[in-house]
Amino acid sequence: MNRFYVSVVYQKAYYQSTLTIIKFGGSDTSNSDDDTPLPYPQPLARSAFLTPDFSPTAFLSSLHNRHQTLEDLRSELRTRSQELNKELLDLVNDNYQDFLGLGGSLRGGEEKVEEVRVGLLGFKREVDTLKDKVGGRRIEVKSLLNERRAIAKEVRSGRALLEIDSRLEDLEERLMVGSNGAVNTAVDGDEEDFSTSESDDESDETTPGNTIPLSRLRRRAQQFLYIKGLFAKTGPEHPFLMKQEERMMRIRQTMLLDLSSALLQAGGEDDFSRKRTLNLLGIYRDLGESGDALTALRERR
Repeated sequence: MNRFYVSVVYQKAYYQSTLTIIKFGGSDTSNSDDDTPLPYPQPLARSAFLTPDFSPTAFLSSLHNRHQTLEDLRSELRTRSQELNKELLDLVNDNYQDFLGLGGSLRGGEEKVEEVRVGLLGFKREVDTLKDKVGGRRIEVKSLLNERRAIAKEVRSGRALLEIDSRLEDLEERLMVGSNGAVNTAVDGDEEDFSTSESDDESDETTPGNTIPLSRLRRRAQQFLYIKGLFAKTGPEHPFLMKQEERMMRIRQTMLLDLSSALLQAGGEDDFSRKRTLNLLGIYRDLGESGDALTALRERR
């Protein structure tokens, strides 16, 4: 069926080309009887068969100006096919040894692929081992860092506890109160300056009799408040600090007794006594003991 279709298409193209030659051959009727042979057709170009969208119908339609019979075209196509087969055979014969070598090189490829696969599996196992080691070391380092933070926190807590104990002992000595509640007979020496305000005009040298100097009372109050701040910062629920509550209570009571005595002694009507009374009430206020200050004032009256 295909051969019949090709034959019909080619014959149609051949007849159209013949009619064209007759129509445009010239007006001279003597030329129609000229027996001049038609030009010999050129060989079919190989490039015409190499197009990606090659179509036999389009190819035969492009041959309408080719002066060649259908049988001659078939014969030329057969010759071209035989030439291509011969070229292919010559190509195989010329490169036969290369084809054999290619087959031999491919024959041992499975072993090489297996070697590469085994090598990759070994490398993967090594990477997994290193990954496990790194993961274990990461967990270990994290644990050590947490332990280090915990130790640093305990060290800071221990230093704070030592500072609290040292300041409590120092304050007890200055108040002449022993840690067991006994009265200490040590003489009160020079004291640490806690940045006290020197706004009062009272001088320790002008304090009459056995009156406690106001600056000394103020420093005692500041030391006590500083220790209370250390308690709050460290955590009052600490067992050591819970045991120090009794010492803090004795210090507080001793300071309130000293303030009450000083307030009773400042009961004069002169300006010095009134100013001293106001300063003592300020110390009560700083300690948060305003109720005791009112009680002491009532006792003074």
